[in-house]
Amino acid sequence: MSETAAFLEAQGGPEVIQWREIELPPPGPGEVRMRNTAVGLNYIDTYHRGGLYPVSLPSGLGVEAAGAVEAVGEGVRHLRVGDRVCTFGPALGAYATARNFPAAGLFRIPGRVSDEIAAAALLKACTVEALVERCAKVAPGSTVLVHAAAGGVGLLLVQWLKHIGARVIGTVSTDDKADAARAAGADQIIRYDREQVAPRVRELTGGAGVPVVFDGVGKDTWQASLDSCAVRGLIASFGNASGPVTGVDLGTLSQKGSLFVTRPGVFHYYREPAERAAGAARVFELLGSGVLAVTIGQRYPLREAAQAHRDLEARRTTGSTILLP
Repeated sequence: MSETAAFLEAQGGPEVIQWREIELPPPGPGEVRMRNTAVGLNYIDTYHRGGLYPVSLPSGLGVEAAGAVEAVGEGVRHLRVGDRVCTFGPALGAYATARNFPAAGLFRIPGRVSDEIAAAALLKACTVEALVERCAKVAPGSTVLVHAAAGGVGLLLVQWLKHIGARVIGTVSTDDKADAARAAGADQIIRYDREQVAPRVRELTGGAGVPVVFDGVGKDTWQASLDSCAVRGLIASFGNASGPVTGVDLGTLSQKGSLFVTRPGVFHYYREPAERAAGAARVFELLGSGVLAVTIGQRYPLREAAQAHRDLEARRTTGSTILLP
């Protein structure tokens, strides 16, 4: 039986995504064959496709998927045929109907979590877990600024922060996104298309600014993040939706109040098996208990991945997006 998989021969716009039919061999030692039921769409996919993150060509595409084990290779003991599993990479190739994948990189999906939710949430929620609990170590009662608060990561950030007792200021661009961020628990909303973010943050915080900024937008919000941060505050610049932040002046960090800036990557916080297991367990705990409600705003057929990329980059999406094989 042939399988369908996306591949790249060059990096560029969405049009470089190609498709091919492949015959999968039996899984090798330490591998399982995973049949995908849902594939997650993430901004990192556009970085791999577009060239912001170089990849070795030709290459697969996509890091996140959920599905079921169809076959087990030699030496695999903790997974069986029929197990529901998911992954968030870092290996590329999730845009496929099925693939052989290292068993060590898979997580069992708990019964209270659907395949679609696992595919829509695993990478984003693990990113949020790393940002809030490991990177920024946000304390209850803190006030936090979340840029793009109605995006896939943004909505999960808002919910996670409210769960631990933080006050959340979110930035959005439309009424619908404002409603989504409020529903997730945001205490105040700033429409960045109507008002300047930093002055409003200062107003909402009595002039102090916020001790933590989560910025997944990048270039377009960098100055607002600097201007919104409190003395000795932290900016976690974790994404490049508008382009990468470049030319950071260390003197400016001092002038703004001895600020801290980090460019965290989730895989650096999930390097060791114990880190991965603990982080995923925490995510599944909050998903299964209903603390995190995942909004799947869009579903596309797998072969319409190029259009999904266009919509994501144009900020026409809300919440998470999945591709359906």
